Amino acid sequence: MKVLYLECNMGAAGDMLAAALLELLDNRDEILCTLNHLGLEGVKAELKPEEKCGIAGSRFQVTVHGQEEESLDVPGQGETLGENPHKHFGAMPPGKNEGTSSGHAHHSHGTLHTITQVIASLPVSQQVKDKALAVYGLLAQAEAHAHGRSVEEIHFHEVGTLDAIVDIVCVCMAMEQLAPDQILVSPIHVGAGQVRCAHGIMPVPAPATAYLLRDVPIYGGQVMAELCTPTGAALLKYFADGFGSMPSIRLKRTGYGMGKKSFPAANCVRAHWGETVAQEADEEIVELACNLDDMTPEAIGFAQEVLWDAGALDVYTTAIGMKKSRPGCMLSCLCRKFQAKEMAQLLLQHTTTLGVREYACRRYVLHRETQTRQTAYGPVRLKTAFDGAIRKTKAEYEDVVKLAREQKLTFAQAKILAEESEPS
Repeated sequence: MKVLYLECNMGAAGDMLAAALLELLDNRDEILCTLNHLGLEGVKAELKPEEKCGIAGSRFQVTVHGQEEESLDVPGQGETLGENPHKHFGAMPPGKNEGTSSGHAHHSHGTLHTITQVIASLPVSQQVKDKALAVYGLLAQAEAHAHGRSVEEIHFHEVGTLDAIVDIVCVCMAMEQLAPDQILVSPIHVGAGQVRCAHGIMPVPAPATAYLLRDVPIYGGQVMAELCTPTGAALLKYFADGFGSMPSIRLKRTGYGMGKKSFPAANCVRAHWGETVAQEADEEIVELACNLDDMTPEAIGFAQEVLWDAGALDVYTTAIGMKKSRPGCMLSCLCRKFQAKEMAQLLLQHTTTLGVREYACRRYVLHRETQTRQTAYGPVRLKTAFDGAIRKTKAEYEDVVKLAREQKLTFAQAKILAEESEPS
């Protein structure tokens, strides 16, 4: 299984994530060429060598008519910080005509509708467009919540908008090329202090960033700067399958995405690319459980869906008898160790239980891979599990159902057709 682990010890911004992912790819020049031919007037994207604290990496720079979007940290006592490399993705209420956070006044502003039209017209794949629009949707919701306005009323700065579009599209293109099976992210360092933007001086993390990072492990520290921007937070929130410590992987490559500003610690996002190691067949996991006797079946079903969506390995119920002869059920969730706290919080949030039990377990699993097989009616994914002489094959349920419905076959007929086709 291909795993991407993003290490955000110095926060994350769109340009830093883009640079880190591009460093993992051999065809980065092709992506840069595409980005410079998106049809966005005055936009130029470059990947430049950069060094921080003796570490070599790259910085992804986007300029619009020669200008680069920036935000300004507010210096602490006795401290002068200068420029901040992290691009603050600002939103502005209609009717305002303030300068951008970089000090360039009188730029026009775009709405989410305008941005949607721009992205829809870009010469990139539909998958990249869909993902970029989804990230922008998260940004718009966060900015709307932060400013107490509807999504339709949110306006984005022109320079910041074009800059962010390129950052987001670049990350989506890189993700499409990498096609990781799992994306995990470290706890995110958000910084501390205050940041100056078009609306004035805001606390760090900025309100939109804080909204995006709900239910995500974050921490502050002694760095008086905005380390995680709204764009970076939206990208991480959209793509991450989970947050926590790095799992056991066989490391293949590491990319260093540098910020423009320098700190005593290396100002970068590290992207680790690797594969799960053989020890995954014998790994420690956690079983979480709680007893329920006052929830409807629909409410329990919704809680199960929430756990699945958060990346649980398995979720199931067991019928039990409880006090006063009441029938009930035990809701159980299997997850990896780094997910235990997050899953326990979800159980407490989405069920009526007052406590969750945790048990350490060890599981033995087969190695797994997914292939795409071509049928006469289109592609079908086929999952294979194996270990030595053991080999099990099964077509993806959703693909079999789609094939059966479109071709008016029974499920059994569609399953046979899918599993007997040749791999692509």
